[in-house]
Amino acid sequence: MNSTSRPEGTSAQGLWEDLVTTALLGTDRRTPPPVAPAAARHGAPVPASVALLDSAAVETVRRRAGLRPAPAVARPEPAPRDPRPVPPPAAAQRLAMLLADRAGVSGGGRRGSAPDLMELLPQWLAAANASGFAAPPEILPALLDAARGRTDLRPAVLAFAGPRAVWLARLNPDWRFALRVAPGGSAALPGAEDPERAGRLWREGLFAERVALLAAIRAREPAAARELLATTWSTERAEDRLMFLDSLRTGLGADDEPFLEEALADRSRNVRATAAELLSALPGSALAARMAVRATACVVVDRTREEPTVTVEAPHECDASMERDGVVPKAPAGRGERSWWFGQLVEATPLEAWRERLGGRTPGEIVALPVADDWRPDLHGAWCRAAVRQRDAAWARALLGAPAAPEAGGPGAVSLAERAKLLGTLDPAERADWVAGFISAHGLSEAFQLLGGCAVPWTAPLGRAVVDALNIARDAGSYPWSFSGVMGLAERCLDPAEASRLEGLMAVPDETEDASPGAGGYWAEAFQRLVTTLRLRAAMTRELEAPGPAASEPTA
Repeated sequence: MNSTSRPEGTSAQGLWEDLVTTALLGTDRRTPPPVAPAAARHGAPVPASVALLDSAAVETVRRRAGLRPAPAVARPEPAPRDPRPVPPPAAAQRLAMLLADRAGVSGGGRRGSAPDLMELLPQWLAAANASGFAAPPEILPALLDAARGRTDLRPAVLAFAGPRAVWLARLNPDWRFALRVAPGGSAALPGAEDPERAGRLWREGLFAERVALLAAIRAREPAAARELLATTWSTERAEDRLMFLDSLRTGLGADDEPFLEEALADRSRNVRATAAELLSALPGSALAARMAVRATACVVVDRTREEPTVTVEAPHECDASMERDGVVPKAPAGRGERSWWFGQLVEATPLEAWRERLGGRTPGEIVALPVADDWRPDLHGAWCRAAVRQRDAAWARALLGAPAAPEAGGPGAVSLAERAKLLGTLDPAERADWVAGFISAHGLSEAFQLLGGCAVPWTAPLGRAVVDALNIARDAGSYPWSFSGVMGLAERCLDPAEASRLEGLMAVPDETEDASPGAGGYWAEAFQRLVTTLRLRAAMTRELEAPGPAASEPTA
């Protein structure tokens, strides 16, 4: 063996592992394998540590020089052509700028007056998709990287990127999410008009592909999706049955009742509960009728008192038939069993049943009735959940009450989250008017979640109410960081036409003695950022409306 040869009986991989092991243990505890020349340097023996490094260098060169070329792989097929036009040049440059700011603003400290560009990306994508534009090819990698880091961007990014997103995802595993959620992640999803191909994908596809297939067919032909699900229902895993069953929320109708009734006998408690919830959203279902019989038997109007009063006699047990219809017998910690059972019965009862039970009264008159023995929170809270589930705007209005009412929670809502859900049953204009009235009466301290459910851009009355409330807080010297969430929403949701109205608020206000230290400077920065962001959003809209190329260029 010469001075640079490998020891006999030692493979290349084995020798490299010996060198690594020696480096980890140290040359004092393990002698390096003799790979490199061990000649003395300047008349002195070579230290073991130096010999180890020499050996590692020799073996590294040998490993690189001995690498055999791999067989050539087939060239990928050309990317599909996207017939849609690309955005105008100025809009494309704006998109590149938004993507370059992907890292966003640092997490702590003051944000300053510069806009948060990454938060504008969803609006830019929504506007571009509404205009029918396709992504410029050169910007696709940055778009997919952005969607990889933010799941909320994926639907808009993949719609904008079109079929080329799928083509790129097959070449880069970092973007494989596009294969799961993009339309046509494995070519175009088959529909009910192609039962053979749809059936094969349903039987043999990955779970994500099957979910996407079922959702796509359900959106177009609800009955076909339900029939497809029925073909394999009995052999699916419980967690998969739950996910598939949840897809029936789209296009839910009376034709789904027989399938859902059978699901009430499922082995999985979660599947049974979801089936019961879906059935209770069908006021004409047999389950809704059974729940109405149980719930209305618990509630009567006592006319022997000075004024008619609702009295409640909650169930004393949760029998097998109640469990089958989705009533969960075990109450959460801190909740009484009887009130827990009662709430589930009421929220699954068609709201129309209460008109008949309570003397033909309107929802507003029913909600206004006093409730005896502290049952009001349970009864009204259950009515709130029923109104949301059944999308009943009349009951939602009654439970919300007037937005300026002294009791900010309304007569029936028991939490801010429930108020937000009730507002979701109203049309966008009515919802915005209610939230504007609430802010005018109660300020912004509890308005953040309510504002998040309002359509964008905010209506003029809602925008004025938010700006006026912010101005009042600014003039009062309030602690400014408490309003940073609402200010961030205003940057994304306020109509850009309001920018000129806000210019007077960009100056640093005089601070009163009881103002928070530094509040004036923060408020000035916040309003400067708001105005700058609104102007940027207006520019984005103008750029997307400008004339542009006729169609996207094909790529090789």
